[in-house]
Amino acid sequence: MWLKYITAANMDDVLETLHHSGEKARIVAGATDLMLEIERGQRKGIETLIDVTRIPDLDQICLDEDNRIHLGPLVTHNHCVASKLIREYAWPLGQAAWEVGSPQIRNRGTIAGNLITASPANDTITPLMALGATVVLRSLSGIRELTLEEFYTGVRRTVMRPDEMLVDIVFPALNPNSKGTFIKFALRKAQAISVVNISIVLEMQKEIIRSTKITLGSVAPTILSVKEAEEYLTGKSLSDAIIEKASNLVADAVKPISDVRSSADYRSYISKVIARRGLRSLIKGENNQTVPEDPVVLWGKKNGRSGSIQEKVIHEKQTPIVTNVNGRQYEFREGMNKSLLRLLREEGLLTGTKEGCGEGECGACTVFLDGKAVMSCLVPAARAHGAEIVTIEGLSQNGELNPVQKAFVEEGAVQCGYCTPGFIMSATKLLEEKPHPSLDEIKQAVTGNLCRCTGYYKIIAAIEKAAQMGG
Repeated sequence: MWLKYITAANMDDVLETLHHSGEKARIVAGATDLMLEIERGQRKGIETLIDVTRIPDLDQICLDEDNRIHLGPLVTHNHCVASKLIREYAWPLGQAAWEVGSPQIRNRGTIAGNLITASPANDTITPLMALGATVVLRSLSGIRELTLEEFYTGVRRTVMRPDEMLVDIVFPALNPNSKGTFIKFALRKAQAISVVNISIVLEMQKEIIRSTKITLGSVAPTILSVKEAEEYLTGKSLSDAIIEKASNLVADAVKPISDVRSSADYRSYISKVIARRGLRSLIKGENNQTVPEDPVVLWGKKNGRSGSIQEKVIHEKQTPIVTNVNGRQYEFREGMNKSLLRLLREEGLLTGTKEGCGEGECGACTVFLDGKAVMSCLVPAARAHGAEIVTIEGLSQNGELNPVQKAFVEEGAVQCGYCTPGFIMSATKLLEEKPHPSLDEIKQAVTGNLCRCTGYYKIIAAIEKAAQMGG
């Protein structure tokens, strides 16, 4: 694991550390990929982590005077999901962000991190490439701007240098004559990696297509841009015959592999199916996999923002982590190079937060970090320094269970109890955000929480009851 953890106060802190440490340093934003890569040995030799989450104004989504959208390096998937700007001018990106992981993962994982991980199955790369995005890389030696086609060189490989930070993602806003969609095909409804995904953007002149962009993920070493289908569609109006021909061209262009999620032949078949589905939805004015107007994000009243710091903080082996957990100040002298989950359990002896998978899949480790629900197994422990954390132990007040806890007991939703803390944390944050949630919103809130005992009926009934109790 890492030897040093630097919480940066400004961009100079980041670039100077990258310049001096090179390949031994890695930037931490969400860390939802990085923590797993380090655990699995995919990122070796990392000695220093540079936390950029306290640098102000890096989580902004804005539209400039040239009608271009900018995503800062701390823009999370949930920021995109909740953004009216993205909904209006970059709909395919909003759809893709909604498909990533669970609310807890979307609260930490950033769009920039998704791009840098460079997996061809990553959901947000496909729409960003279809939207014509470029990335801005900065180092002490200067700034360079690259298209995404220039940025990627292979599976999990980019042209990014060890001394560079991705500081901006830029793309033209869709104009009124443009329409786009994103479709993900996966093996389950949530917490799933794409078998195939597709993004389609059309610029129309009445019924005629002036330009086309079709990109596919998880069918080649990098995101695939289907030039043959794009050229074929340009200048035509969409009829069933035209859509069928274009869909065949998409299937012919893919270069998939067989793996645990799918065979190559099935990926080719599905590529054709979702291309046809996407084109038909655009011509009919429909939206596939619609993002709710007011989506569940599980960040309560904090609006997904983290506080800034005045000076950088360096944590090494014996540097104390001073944090507030459940309204009480803790000073941890050990555990700097652990996950937040292990810090809470092993150093804080707060064992209510459970470890189920250790990979952000099960939600048993859900806690609130600065007001947002997150998977604590994917958060570096030193991120707790100066933070406000709430665990399952902190929900009861003066010995009284909170309404969600009471409802779980009364409805018999506890079952074996192992996953219960995570469900209760997600439900509590949901009811803070939406005191009277719909059934769909309850289901959205617990998509990141798995129960292996039986069905979810009692769990959902308990959350509905807690809402009625004024949870």
